[in-house]
Amino acid sequence: MRLITHNMLQCHVKGCNTNNFPLELSEIEYELQETEFNPQFLRNFVPKLEWDALVRTAMKLGITTLPDKLPDTPIQEIDEKFLKDLHRVLLETHIQQGRMTCPNCQHVYPIKDGIPNMLLNENEV
Repeated sequence: MRLITHNMLQCHVKGCNTNNFPLELSEIEYELQETEFNPQFLRNFVPKLEWDALVRTAMKLGITTLPDKLPDTPIQEIDEKFLKDLHRVLLETHIQQGRMTCPNCQHVYPIKDGIPNMLLNENEV
């Protein structure tokens, strides 16, 4: 699972409507996998990111290359170094094993072989 995916996931347990994002990562094993750099894709995706959540998640993994705040420049003028750092975090950081836990209801979503299991039991839907 790439961190771009994690940045879009939230808990969907019945009645868990607040404080259910971002899912807390624990027992994480991750690796870096090179992928083609596409600056236009990143420029288009930046407005969709939950920036604070991404920075906190990256820091939890020991990745400190992202700034605390997004650059104030217009999206089309964001420099390439920033985009390359963002690319490495969002698209090249792959979580292979671990757990995601809802900060509200404490439901655990396991990650195995890079795939998050977001399925719920019948009583949780």
